[in-house]
Amino acid sequence: MKENNNSKVSKKGQIHQKETNKTEQDQVEGRNSVIELLESKRDINKIYIQTGERHGSINKIIAMAKERKIIISEISKEKLNQIAQTENPQGVIAIVPPFDYSSVEEILFEANTRQEEPFVVILDGIEDVHNLGSIIRTAETAGVHGIIIPKRRAASVNATVNKVSAGAVEHMKIARVNNLVETMKYLKEQGLWICGTDMETKTYYYDQNLRGPLAIVIGSEGFGMSRLVKENCDFLVKIPMKGKVTSLNASVSAGIVIYEAVKQRK
Repeated sequence: MKENNNSKVSKKGQIHQKETNKTEQDQVEGRNSVIELLESKRDINKIYIQTGERHGSINKIIAMAKERKIIISEISKEKLNQIAQTENPQGVIAIVPPFDYSSVEEILFEANTRQEEPFVVILDGIEDVHNLGSIIRTAETAGVHGIIIPKRRAASVNATVNKVSAGAVEHMKIARVNNLVETMKYLKEQGLWICGTDMETKTYYYDQNLRGPLAIVIGSEGFGMSRLVKENCDFLVKIPMKGKVTSLNASVSAGIVIYEAVKQRK
């Protein structure tokens, strides 16, 4: 493995600029997601509650919102569904400032703050928002320090991603970058190994050493990693396929490899 570099990463003079979302507001939908949002202490402009919803976790949301002095507005089911970006907002929508993407340096700084070796996930062209949300949820539960996604030809964080992640986006540092290959080279300079997932390699994921500073690359749903991303990985691993179907959903593949790394890094 590369020499471990646990030196503190400065937030000054960042190579990778932090993304600025130019939209004026975003929204978070679904009860669990809104509860996670409230617990995260992130700014909330307003919360819409469906008229007549006064049972279960809605009461908890109302109490938490009142404690934080957040405006609560009751609207009809029809109006709520018109505003919603997901199929089932579960009677609640929070209006928030745009998602605050992190920089790559902030992800490394997070690892340093936790006094842990960096553990990063890189997503190469994941376009399905449900896959992105599922991967974020898995990564957060596994203790991943941050996720890196490209700005082009890839899903970004929106209401659906937030809901699918069950609010995990509120606790996960996510960076959007212009060039994944250049970002991978930068991570290597910081002492990380880059592990790519590819069905054509000979090494199974459980036979590869995944300890130490690590970034795991997950390719797109239909095409896997791009050629340049693949060529810039330090090593490649695959998941054994025993059935007639020879591919896995991207979020399932991510979960398998991420938790193998968790197992090895204990």
